[in-house]
Amino acid sequence: MAQTLFDKVWNKHVLTGKEGEPQLLYIDLHLIHEVTSPQAFEGLRLQKRQLRRPDLTFATLDHNVPTIDIFNIRDEIANKQITTLQKNAKDFGVHIFDMGSDEQGIVHMVGPETGLTQPGKTIVCGDSHTATHGAFGAIAFGIGTSEVEHVFATQTLWQTKPKNLKIEVSGKLQPGVYAKDIILHLINQYGVDFGTGYALEFTGETIQSLSMEGRMTICNMAIEGGAKYGIIQPDETTFEYIKGRPYAQNFNQSIGEWQKLYSDENAHFDKVITLDVTNLEPQVTWGTNPEMGVNFSSPFPEIQNINDERAYNYMGLKPGQKAEDIDLGYVFLGSCTNARLSDLIEASHIVKGKKVHPKITAIVVPGSRTVKKEAESLGLDKVFKEAGFEWRKPGCSMCLGMNPDQVPEGVHCASTSNRNFEGRQGKGARTHLVSPAMAAAAAINGKFVDVRKVVV
Repeated sequence: MAQTLFDKVWNKHVLTGKEGEPQLLYIDLHLIHEVTSPQAFEGLRLQKRQLRRPDLTFATLDHNVPTIDIFNIRDEIANKQITTLQKNAKDFGVHIFDMGSDEQGIVHMVGPETGLTQPGKTIVCGDSHTATHGAFGAIAFGIGTSEVEHVFATQTLWQTKPKNLKIEVSGKLQPGVYAKDIILHLINQYGVDFGTGYALEFTGETIQSLSMEGRMTICNMAIEGGAKYGIIQPDETTFEYIKGRPYAQNFNQSIGEWQKLYSDENAHFDKVITLDVTNLEPQVTWGTNPEMGVNFSSPFPEIQNINDERAYNYMGLKPGQKAEDIDLGYVFLGSCTNARLSDLIEASHIVKGKKVHPKITAIVVPGSRTVKKEAESLGLDKVFKEAGFEWRKPGCSMCLGMNPDQVPEGVHCASTSNRNFEGRQGKGARTHLVSPAMAAAAAINGKFVDVRKVVV
Protein backbone atom coordinates (compact mmCIF):
# COMPACT_ATOMS: atom_id res chain seq x y z
CA MET A 1 0.00 0.00 0.00
CA ALA A 2 1.35 3.42 -0.99
CA GLN A 3 2.42 5.58 1.95
CA THR A 4 3.34 9.19 2.50
CA LEU A 5 6.74 10.10 3.95
CA PHE A 6 5.04 10.93 7.24
CA ASP A 7 3.20 7.57 7.26
CA LYS A 8 6.46 5.66 6.75
CA VAL A 9 8.23 7.30 9.67
CA TRP A 10 5.18 7.18 11.93
CA ASN A 11 4.34 3.53 11.30
CA LYS A 12 7.91 2.46 11.96
CA HIS A 13 7.71 3.92 15.47
CA VAL A 14 4.31 2.61 16.60
CA LEU A 15 4.67 0.22 19.54
CA THR A 16 0.97 -0.37 20.15
CA GLY A 17 -2.44 1.09 19.40
CA LYS A 18 -4.84 1.14 16.47
CA GLU A 19 -4.83 3.78 13.73
CA GLY A 20 -7.45 6.44 14.44
CA GLU A 21 -6.89 6.01 18.17
CA PRO A 22 -3.98 7.13 20.35
CA GLN A 23 -0.86 5.12 19.50
CA LEU A 24 2.29 4.66 21.55
CA LEU A 25 5.31 5.98 19.66
CA TYR A 26 8.93 5.28 20.41
CA ILE A 27 10.96 8.49 20.65
CA ASP A 28 14.45 8.51 19.11
CA LEU A 29 15.64 11.89 20.37
CA HIS A 30 14.53 14.11 23.23
CA LEU A 31 15.86 17.68 23.23
CA ILE A 32 15.35 19.77 26.35
CA HIS A 33 15.95 23.32 27.57
CA GLU A 34 15.66 25.18 30.84
CA VAL A 35 12.03 26.36 30.65
CA THR A 36 9.90 23.22 30.21
CA SER A 37 12.08 20.57 31.88
CA PRO A 38 12.32 21.42 35.63
CA GLN A 39 8.86 20.16 36.62
CA ALA A 40 9.34 16.99 34.56
CA PHE A 41 12.61 16.18 36.31
CA GLU A 42 10.99 16.88 39.65
CA GLY A 43 8.21 14.46 38.70
CA LEU A 44 10.81 11.71 38.22
CA ARG A 45 12.24 12.43 41.65
CA LEU A 46 8.85 12.38 43.35
CA GLN A 47 8.01 9.05 41.71
CA LYS A 48 11.52 7.74 42.39
CA ARG A 49 11.97 7.01 38.69
CA GLN A 50 15.13 6.98 36.62
CA LEU A 51 15.55 8.70 33.28
CA ARG A 52 14.84 5.91 30.80
CA ARG A 53 17.34 6.87 28.08
CA PRO A 54 19.81 9.57 29.14
CA ASP A 55 21.82 8.68 26.02
CA LEU A 56 18.91 9.89 23.84
CA THR A 57 18.34 13.06 25.89
CA PHE A 58 20.28 16.26 25.18
CA ALA A 59 20.02 19.63 26.90
CA THR A 60 20.90 23.19 25.98
CA LEU A 61 20.33 26.62 27.51
CA ASP A 62 18.64 29.17 25.30
CA HIS A 63 15.43 30.96 26.33
CA ASN A 64 16.72 32.82 29.39
CA VAL A 65 20.35 33.28 28.39
CA PRO A 66 21.59 36.90 28.30
CA THR A 67 23.34 37.77 25.03
CA ILE A 68 25.73 40.44 26.32
CA ASP A 69 27.16 39.19 29.62
CA ILE A 70 25.93 35.60 29.56
CA PHE A 71 26.96 34.71 33.11
CA ASN A 72 25.34 37.81 34.64
CA ILE A 73 21.79 36.56 35.02
CA ARG A 74 19.93 39.15 37.07
CA ASP A 75 16.41 37.73 36.79
CA GLU A 76 15.90 35.33 39.69
CA ILE A 77 13.46 33.07 37.86
CA ALA A 78 15.69 32.85 34.79
CA ASN A 79 18.72 32.08 36.94
CA LYS A 80 16.78 29.41 38.83
CA GLN A 81 15.68 27.70 35.61
CA ILE A 82 19.23 27.70 34.23
CA THR A 83 20.91 26.39 37.39
CA THR A 84 18.15 23.80 37.82
CA LEU A 85 18.75 22.38 34.33
CA GLN A 86 22.49 22.27 35.00
CA LYS A 87 21.87 20.32 38.21
CA ASN A 88 19.29 18.02 36.62
CA ALA A 89 21.60 17.21 33.72
CA LYS A 90 24.32 16.26 36.19
CA ASP A 91 22.02 14.24 38.46
CA PHE A 92 20.39 12.27 35.62
CA GLY A 93 23.42 11.85 33.34
CA VAL A 94 22.18 14.09 30.50
CA HIS A 95 24.67 15.64 28.08
CA ILE A 96 24.27 19.41 28.30
CA PHE A 97 25.54 22.01 25.86
CA ASP A 98 26.27 24.33 28.76
CA MET A 99 26.64 28.08 29.07
CA GLY A 100 29.59 29.26 27.01
CA SER A 101 30.36 25.81 25.59
CA ASP A 102 31.28 25.47 21.92
CA GLU A 103 27.93 23.87 21.01
CA GLN A 104 25.52 25.87 23.19
CA GLY A 105 22.72 27.64 21.37
CA ILE A 106 19.03 27.61 20.53
CA VAL A 107 17.77 24.05 20.82
CA HIS A 108 16.53 23.90 17.21
CA MET A 109 19.95 25.01 15.99
CA VAL A 110 21.95 22.64 18.17
CA GLY A 111 20.17 19.47 17.02
CA PRO A 112 20.93 19.88 13.31
CA GLU A 113 24.41 21.37 13.81
CA THR A 114 25.63 18.50 15.96
CA GLY A 115 24.15 15.82 13.71
CA LEU A 116 21.65 14.67 16.33
CA THR A 117 18.80 15.55 13.95
CA GLN A 118 18.57 12.87 11.27
CA PRO A 119 16.05 11.54 8.71
CA GLY A 120 13.50 9.01 9.91
CA LYS A 121 13.78 9.89 13.59
CA THR A 122 11.01 10.83 15.98
CA ILE A 123 12.15 13.97 17.79
CA VAL A 124 10.40 15.81 20.61
CA CYS A 125 11.12 18.89 22.68
CA GLY A 126 9.16 20.99 25.13
CA ASP A 127 9.04 23.79 22.58
CA SER A 128 6.42 24.50 19.92
CA HIS A 129 8.92 25.12 17.12
CA THR A 130 10.31 21.58 17.24
CA ALA A 131 8.76 21.05 13.79
CA THR A 132 11.99 22.69 12.54
CA HIS A 133 13.70 19.28 12.58
CA GLY A 134 11.11 17.93 10.14
CA ALA A 135 13.18 19.59 7.41
CA PHE A 136 15.39 16.49 7.61
CA GLY A 137 12.59 14.00 6.99
CA ALA A 138 11.98 13.44 10.69
CA ILE A 139 8.73 13.51 12.65
CA ALA A 140 9.43 16.32 15.09
CA PHE A 141 6.94 18.07 17.35
CA GLY A 142 6.61 20.13 20.46
CA ILE A 143 5.27 18.63 23.68
CA GLY A 144 4.02 19.88 27.05
CA THR A 145 5.75 19.46 30.41
CA SER A 146 3.68 16.40 31.42
CA GLU A 147 4.63 14.79 28.10
CA VAL A 148 8.28 15.68 28.71
CA GLU A 149 8.06 13.69 31.94
CA HIS A 150 6.40 10.77 30.11
CA VAL A 151 9.28 10.63 27.62
CA PHE A 152 11.78 10.93 30.46
CA ALA A 153 10.27 7.91 32.18
CA THR A 154 9.41 5.68 29.20
CA GLN A 155 11.07 7.04 26.02
CA THR A 156 7.59 6.79 24.48
CA LEU A 157 4.60 9.03 23.93
CA TRP A 158 0.90 8.52 23.17
CA GLN A 159 -0.15 10.41 20.03
CA THR A 160 -3.02 10.29 17.57
CA LYS A 161 -1.85 10.14 13.98
CA PRO A 162 -2.74 13.31 12.04
CA LYS A 163 -4.05 13.55 8.49
CA ASN A 164 -1.68 14.34 5.61
CA LEU A 165 -1.59 17.71 3.85
CA LYS A 166 0.72 18.19 0.86
CA ILE A 167 1.93 21.69 0.09
CA GLU A 168 3.42 21.67 -3.39
CA VAL A 169 5.52 24.75 -4.12
CA SER A 170 6.63 25.55 -7.66
CA GLY A 171 8.37 28.41 -9.45
CA LYS A 172 11.68 30.20 -9.02
CA LEU A 173 11.96 32.77 -6.26
CA GLN A 174 12.91 36.28 -7.34
CA PRO A 175 16.14 37.74 -5.90
CA GLY A 176 15.15 39.24 -2.57
CA VAL A 177 12.43 36.66 -1.85
CA TYR A 178 13.20 33.78 0.49
CA ALA A 179 11.90 30.73 2.35
CA LYS A 180 10.58 33.01 5.11
CA ASP A 181 8.39 34.75 2.55
CA ILE A 182 6.98 31.42 1.34
CA ILE A 183 5.81 30.33 4.78
CA LEU A 184 4.55 33.80 5.76
CA HIS A 185 2.56 33.97 2.52
CA LEU A 186 1.03 30.53 3.08
CA ILE A 187 -0.09 31.52 6.58
CA ASN A 188 -1.42 34.85 5.30
CA GLN A 189 -3.42 33.10 2.55
CA TYR A 190 -4.75 30.12 4.49
CA GLY A 191 -4.77 31.28 8.11
CA VAL A 192 -3.21 30.30 11.42
CA ASP A 193 -5.30 27.13 11.64
CA PHE A 194 -5.15 25.65 8.12
CA GLY A 195 -2.75 22.95 9.32
CA THR A 196 -4.67 21.96 12.44
CA GLY A 197 -4.99 18.18 12.54
CA TYR A 198 -2.53 17.67 9.69
CA ALA A 199 1.11 16.85 9.13
CA LEU A 200 2.36 19.25 6.46
CA GLU A 201 4.65 17.81 3.79
CA PHE A 202 6.36 20.59 1.85
CA THR A 203 7.33 19.41 -1.61
CA GLY A 204 7.88 20.57 -5.18
CA GLU A 205 10.76 21.99 -7.19
CA THR A 206 11.02 25.16 -5.12
CA ILE A 207 11.41 23.24 -1.86
CA GLN A 208 13.96 20.90 -3.44
CA SER A 209 16.04 23.89 -4.54
CA LEU A 210 16.21 25.33 -1.01
CA SER A 211 19.20 24.91 1.30
CA MET A 212 18.72 23.04 4.57
CA GLU A 213 18.59 26.42 6.30
CA GLY A 214 15.67 27.49 4.09
CA ARG A 215 13.87 24.21 4.65
CA MET A 216 14.27 24.56 8.41
CA THR A 217 12.79 28.06 8.27
CA ILE A 218 9.67 26.71 6.54
CA CYS A 219 9.18 23.73 8.86
CA ASN A 220 9.90 25.94 11.88
CA MET A 221 6.75 27.96 11.19
CA ALA A 222 4.45 25.03 10.42
CA ILE A 223 3.17 25.48 13.96
CA GLU A 224 2.14 29.05 13.07
CA GLY A 225 -0.22 27.53 10.50
CA GLY A 226 -1.77 25.33 13.17
CA ALA A 227 0.21 22.15 12.43
CA LYS A 228 2.34 20.28 14.97
CA TYR A 229 4.39 18.72 12.18
CA GLY A 230 6.19 19.93 9.08
CA ILE A 231 8.23 17.47 7.03
CA ILE A 232 10.37 17.50 3.88
CA GLN A 233 11.77 14.55 1.95
CA PRO A 234 15.48 14.05 2.67
CA ASP A 235 17.72 14.19 -0.41
CA GLU A 236 21.34 14.81 -1.36
CA THR A 237 21.16 18.31 0.11
CA THR A 238 20.10 16.75 3.42
CA PHE A 239 22.76 14.06 3.38
CA GLU A 240 25.53 16.50 2.51
CA TYR A 241 24.49 18.70 5.43
CA ILE A 242 24.57 15.81 7.92
CA LYS A 243 27.76 14.13 6.75
CA GLY A 244 30.71 14.58 9.08
CA ARG A 245 28.80 16.10 11.99
CA PRO A 246 29.79 14.88 15.50
CA TYR A 247 26.70 12.79 16.26
CA ALA A 248 26.28 11.47 12.70
CA GLN A 249 28.85 8.70 12.96
CA ASN A 250 26.20 6.26 11.71
CA PHE A 251 26.04 8.11 8.37
CA ASN A 252 27.36 5.34 6.10
CA GLN A 253 25.19 2.68 7.73
CA SER A 254 22.05 4.84 7.65
CA ILE A 255 22.04 6.59 4.30
CA GLY A 256 20.55 3.59 2.50
CA GLU A 257 17.50 3.69 4.79
CA TRP A 258 17.27 7.46 4.55
CA GLN A 259 17.05 7.25 0.77
CA LYS A 260 13.82 5.23 1.12
CA LEU A 261 12.12 8.11 2.94
CA TYR A 262 9.80 9.68 0.39
CA SER A 263 6.09 9.75 -0.35
CA ASP A 264 5.14 6.97 -2.75
CA GLU A 265 3.81 8.08 -6.11
CA ASN A 266 0.24 7.04 -5.37
CA ALA A 267 0.27 7.97 -1.68
CA HIS A 268 -2.99 9.47 -0.44
CA PHE A 269 -3.04 13.03 0.91
CA ASP A 270 -6.18 14.21 2.65
CA LYS A 271 -5.64 17.71 1.30
CA VAL A 272 -3.36 19.38 -1.25
CA ILE A 273 -2.32 23.04 -1.52
CA THR A 274 -0.37 24.34 -4.51
CA LEU A 275 1.61 27.56 -4.58
CA ASP A 276 3.49 29.17 -7.48
CA VAL A 277 6.11 31.55 -6.04
CA THR A 278 7.28 33.02 -9.36
CA ASN A 279 5.74 36.40 -8.59
CA LEU A 280 5.87 36.19 -4.80
CA GLU A 281 6.78 39.48 -3.09
CA PRO A 282 8.61 40.04 0.19
CA GLN A 283 6.16 39.63 3.08
CA VAL A 284 5.57 41.89 6.09
CA THR A 285 3.16 41.28 8.97
CA TRP A 286 1.12 44.24 10.18
CA GLY A 287 -0.90 42.67 13.02
CA THR A 288 -0.67 40.43 16.06
CA ASN A 289 -0.56 36.96 14.57
CA PRO A 290 1.40 35.62 11.58
CA GLU A 291 -1.78 35.49 9.45
CA MET A 292 -1.98 39.28 9.54
CA GLY A 293 0.50 39.97 6.76
CA VAL A 294 0.68 41.41 3.27
CA ASN A 295 2.82 41.56 0.16
CA PHE A 296 5.22 44.47 0.47
CA SER A 297 3.35 46.49 -2.18
CA SER A 298 -0.14 45.81 -0.79
CA PRO A 299 -2.04 48.09 1.60
CA PHE A 300 -3.08 46.77 4.98
CA PRO A 301 -6.58 45.28 4.76
CA GLU A 302 -9.88 46.70 5.92
CA ILE A 303 -11.15 45.72 9.37
CA GLN A 304 -13.20 42.52 9.09
CA ASN A 305 -13.77 41.64 12.73
CA ILE A 306 -12.96 42.53 16.33
CA ASN A 307 -9.60 40.76 16.12
CA ASP A 308 -8.51 43.04 13.28
CA GLU A 309 -9.70 46.08 15.21
CA ARG A 310 -7.80 45.04 18.32
CA ALA A 311 -4.66 44.31 16.27
CA TYR A 312 -4.73 47.72 14.58
CA ASN A 313 -5.20 49.44 17.94
CA TYR A 314 -2.36 47.52 19.52
CA MET A 315 -0.01 48.10 16.59
CA GLY A 316 -0.92 51.77 16.17
CA LEU A 317 -1.65 51.25 12.46
CA LYS A 318 -4.61 51.78 10.15
CA PRO A 319 -6.15 50.01 7.13
CA GLY A 320 -4.82 51.33 3.84
CA GLN A 321 -1.34 52.05 5.16
CA LYS A 322 1.60 50.16 3.67
CA ALA A 323 4.69 48.53 5.14
CA GLU A 324 6.84 51.52 4.22
CA ASP A 325 4.64 53.70 6.48
CA ILE A 326 5.56 51.79 9.64
CA ASP A 327 7.66 53.90 12.03
CA LEU A 328 10.37 51.38 12.89
CA GLY A 329 12.62 51.75 15.94
CA TYR A 330 14.22 48.31 16.34
CA VAL A 331 15.60 45.59 14.07
CA PHE A 332 16.23 42.05 15.34
CA LEU A 333 18.23 39.50 13.36
CA GLY A 334 17.97 36.22 15.25
CA SER A 335 15.77 33.35 16.53
CA CYS A 336 15.44 29.65 15.65
CA THR A 337 13.72 30.74 12.43
CA ASN A 338 16.42 32.93 10.93
CA ALA A 339 19.70 33.04 12.87
CA ARG A 340 21.67 30.55 10.82
CA LEU A 341 24.88 31.32 8.98
CA SER A 342 23.21 31.73 5.57
CA ASP A 343 20.74 34.22 7.10
CA LEU A 344 23.57 36.32 8.51
CA ILE A 345 25.52 36.15 5.25
CA GLU A 346 22.51 37.37 3.28
CA ALA A 347 21.93 40.23 5.70
CA SER A 348 25.62 41.18 5.72
CA HIS A 349 25.60 41.66 1.94
CA ILE A 350 22.94 44.33 2.39
CA VAL A 351 24.57 46.24 5.26
CA LYS A 352 28.21 46.04 4.15
CA GLY A 353 29.69 49.49 3.74
CA LYS A 354 26.53 51.20 4.98
CA LYS A 355 25.32 52.59 8.30
CA VAL A 356 22.30 51.78 10.44
CA HIS A 357 19.75 54.61 10.29
CA PRO A 358 20.11 56.96 13.31
CA LYS A 359 16.62 56.17 14.65
CA ILE A 360 17.13 52.38 14.56
CA THR A 361 18.52 50.12 17.29
CA ALA A 362 19.72 47.00 15.47
CA ILE A 363 21.01 43.78 17.00
CA VAL A 364 22.32 40.54 15.54
CA VAL A 365 22.11 37.38 17.65
CA PRO A 366 23.61 34.24 16.08
CA GLY A 367 21.47 31.24 16.91
CA SER A 368 24.33 29.18 18.29
CA ARG A 369 27.97 29.44 19.27
CA THR A 370 28.80 27.40 16.17
CA VAL A 371 27.14 29.98 13.93
CA LYS A 372 28.82 32.81 15.84
CA LYS A 373 32.28 31.30 15.35
CA GLU A 374 31.68 30.56 11.67
CA ALA A 375 30.33 34.07 11.09
CA GLU A 376 33.29 35.64 12.84
CA SER A 377 35.72 33.55 10.78
CA LEU A 378 34.11 35.16 7.70
CA GLY A 379 34.37 38.63 9.21
CA LEU A 380 30.61 39.10 9.42
CA ASP A 381 30.84 40.48 12.96
CA LYS A 382 33.02 43.32 11.68
CA VAL A 383 30.60 44.04 8.83
CA PHE A 384 27.66 44.33 11.22
CA LYS A 385 29.52 46.27 13.92
CA GLU A 386 30.98 48.74 11.44
CA ALA A 387 27.47 49.35 10.14
CA GLY A 388 26.22 50.07 13.67
CA PHE A 389 24.61 46.75 14.64
CA GLU A 390 25.18 45.21 18.06
CA TRP A 391 26.83 41.78 17.73
CA ARG A 392 25.60 39.52 20.50
CA LYS A 393 26.24 36.07 21.94
CA PRO A 394 23.82 33.22 21.07
CA GLY A 395 20.40 32.65 22.59
CA CYS A 396 16.69 33.03 21.91
CA SER A 397 17.14 36.72 22.69
CA MET A 398 14.54 39.18 21.42
CA CYS A 399 12.31 36.47 19.92
CA LEU A 400 10.45 36.37 23.24
CA GLY A 401 10.40 38.46 26.38
CA MET A 402 12.07 35.95 28.71
CA ASN A 403 15.50 37.57 28.86
CA PRO A 404 16.96 41.11 28.95
CA ASP A 405 16.61 41.59 25.15
CA GLN A 406 13.21 43.25 24.80
CA VAL A 407 11.62 45.80 22.49
CA PRO A 408 10.44 48.91 24.38
CA GLU A 409 6.71 49.48 24.77
CA GLY A 410 5.08 51.01 21.70
CA VAL A 411 8.14 50.58 19.48
CA HIS A 412 7.89 48.85 16.09
CA CYS A 413 10.47 46.10 15.46
CA ALA A 414 11.41 44.45 12.18
CA SER A 415 12.02 40.90 13.38
CA THR A 416 13.26 37.70 11.76
CA SER A 417 11.53 35.63 14.44
CA ASN A 418 8.34 33.56 14.14
CA ARG A 419 5.66 35.18 16.31
CA ASN A 420 4.16 38.65 16.50
CA PHE A 421 1.70 38.14 19.35
CA GLU A 422 0.90 40.97 21.75
CA GLY A 423 3.80 41.32 24.20
CA ARG A 424 5.85 38.60 22.51
CA GLN A 425 9.02 40.72 22.35
CA GLY A 426 8.27 42.69 25.50
CA LYS A 427 5.30 44.50 27.06
CA GLY A 428 3.62 46.60 24.38
CA ALA A 429 6.21 45.70 21.73
CA ARG A 430 5.03 45.90 18.12
CA THR A 431 6.52 43.09 16.04
CA HIS A 432 6.68 42.81 12.24
CA LEU A 433 7.84 39.45 10.87
CA VAL A 434 10.11 39.58 7.84
CA SER A 435 13.05 37.83 6.20
CA PRO A 436 16.64 38.61 7.28
CA ALA A 437 17.20 40.58 4.07
CA MET A 438 14.11 42.72 4.70
CA ALA A 439 15.20 43.35 8.30
CA ALA A 440 18.72 44.31 7.23
CA ALA A 441 17.46 46.71 4.57
CA ALA A 442 15.05 48.25 7.08
CA ALA A 443 17.91 48.85 9.51
CA ILE A 444 19.83 50.81 6.89
CA ASN A 445 16.88 52.76 5.49
CA GLY A 446 15.03 53.40 8.74
CA LYS A 447 11.89 51.90 7.24
CA PHE A 448 10.74 48.89 5.25
CA VAL A 449 11.82 48.95 1.61
CA ASP A 450 11.36 46.48 -1.24
CA VAL A 451 14.49 44.40 -0.76
CA ARG A 452 14.18 43.05 -4.32
CA LYS A 453 15.48 46.43 -5.47
CA VAL A 454 18.38 46.21 -3.00
CA VAL A 455 19.74 42.75 -3.79
CA VAL A 456 19.54 42.91 -7.60
